[in-house]
Amino acid sequence: MKQFLKFFFASLLGSLASLIVLLFLTIFMMVGMVSMVGSEETVSISTKTILELEFKEDIPERSQFDNVSFSSLMSGKIGKSLGLNDITESIKKAKDDSNIAAIYFKLDNFNVGSYATIEPIRNALLDFKKSQKPIIAHGNYISQAAYYLASVADTIYLTPTGGLDFQGLSAQLTFFKKTLDKLDIEAQVIKVGKFKSAVEPFIVDKMSNANRKQVTAFINSINTYLLERITLSRNIEFPEIENISQNMLVQSPTDAINYKLVDKLNYEVEVLEILKDISEGKKLKTISLKKYNKVAIPNLSTTTNRIAVVYAVGEINGGKGSESEIGKDNIVDAIRKARDNKNVKAIVMRVNSPGGSALISDIIWKEVDLAKADKPFVVSYGKYAASGGYYISCGADKIISEHTTLTGSIGVFSIIPNMQKFFDNKLGITFDGVKTGKYSDFVSASRPLTAGEKVILQRQVDTVYKTFVNLVVEGRGMTFDEVNNIGQGRVWTGLQALEIGLVDEIGGLDYAIESAKELAEIDDYKIVEYPEIKEPFQELLETLQEDLSAKIFSTEIENIFEHYSKAIKMVKSKEVQARLPFEMEIK
Repeated sequence: MKQFLKFFFASLLGSLASLIVLLFLTIFMMVGMVSMVGSEETVSISTKTILELEFKEDIPERSQFDNVSFSSLMSGKIGKSLGLNDITESIKKAKDDSNIAAIYFKLDNFNVGSYATIEPIRNALLDFKKSQKPIIAHGNYISQAAYYLASVADTIYLTPTGGLDFQGLSAQLTFFKKTLDKLDIEAQVIKVGKFKSAVEPFIVDKMSNANRKQVTAFINSINTYLLERITLSRNIEFPEIENISQNMLVQSPTDAINYKLVDKLNYEVEVLEILKDISEGKKLKTISLKKYNKVAIPNLSTTTNRIAVVYAVGEINGGKGSESEIGKDNIVDAIRKARDNKNVKAIVMRVNSPGGSALISDIIWKEVDLAKADKPFVVSYGKYAASGGYYISCGADKIISEHTTLTGSIGVFSIIPNMQKFFDNKLGITFDGVKTGKYSDFVSASRPLTAGEKVILQRQVDTVYKTFVNLVVEGRGMTFDEVNNIGQGRVWTGLQALEIGLVDEIGGLDYAIESAKELAEIDDYKIVEYPEIKEPFQELLETLQEDLSAKIFSTEIENIFEHYSKAIKMVKSKEVQARLPFEMEIK
């Protein structure tokens, strides 16, 4: 009886605790819902208001809800982080908004993510200038990326004791070969393509000649393009600005003035006084980009025509996918919904992916092929559209890329770790077993590959590569030899890809949407986006279902070892990979 009562009261206590947690969760959600209702209210502004731009965080492809936590629910602070789509739309809106008198661009702590992300914003600012409204920029310390965007400004101010980076681009790759050696782990590589360098970090400790050749080629292509654009905005001859960049001639604020990269040396407090004159009032009237995004503009269109924009962002893996990962479920479902929607007259797929699983890439390619048979299908490239990212889009009616997009990388590989010595020498673990057939334990990390297994894996990789190349042949109207010559895993910039036939035109997402409109032969349309963005509470409930320790690890540790964690994921995968051949940031 005592034992029964013990378990009964323990069970009752557990149920009571669950009810209390559920009650608090419900309260938190109600608070959050109220805060969200307030956050979606439209905003009105007065005349002579200055739109303030500041980019301190990496910009996603589209606006999305901020991470939801109990603290954010209780504080009532649930909003959206602005995506590239809403940022460019807000700048366009400001161009025709009579209440907006100017744009003030704050350049400090600039962090956008890539030049392919900067380009659409820069183009929107160039279009804004047609309104004859001034763009004024100021920075205490201006990075190269910030300067590229700010170079469109009518006036660039730099703090007299500040600084300006202007010394050309660099790219650094991370290698794990010595780490694996210390751990007695061997990376067994099966690949196709002399440029398929995704495997290099695991088998060598520096860049191969082939990889160095391709990285040098595309980084020079990007650098030349950026300098050419700056020359047009700043009215400086190309040889002069190239000399300034290559020799890092700007080493002080005075140098920046002398070489005409900035216009005046002023503290921000002095620039604010100048802006106050533009506002024509005693108090400076500014509005943040995030708040201005809520300023409503009347849409008088009654058309039922829709152009669907499918956002395919992140690595390509199995599973349901997310805002930052292309899964089989989310993108396949998104393309199907766009294809089945009778109001959708054309589809634009925005691809920003370094690739990943060749199998999932092929499944998505098939969905694109089916959709293309029903309605025009245009692809727009962001920062990456490489390997699997190119695979899923090569069959589109039209491919439009940014100049600085990294694309191509037509090649595949597989990495199988041999951890036998690691287990034995480091952990004292050995393995033994029995099997019914020669290949019953096919591909095991606890031992080296056999000669027969290597033959089978190479055959699989060769088959995937040939399939990849043939799909490009079919989609791009090229011969096998032509694709193979520019394939081999080599990476190209968007501009290079245009020259060799891998893409059709250079432009951003807006241009791709207009191209889709022309192919669909419609005059008016509205945008519908897929996959649908999850409500924050749905996201919270899914988060609560995840393992807490994994969540903590992801938040606190994986950010520090980003390259390491992605490398481990790659090595652990048993699938053939169609992936960009490096983890690299261009600075």
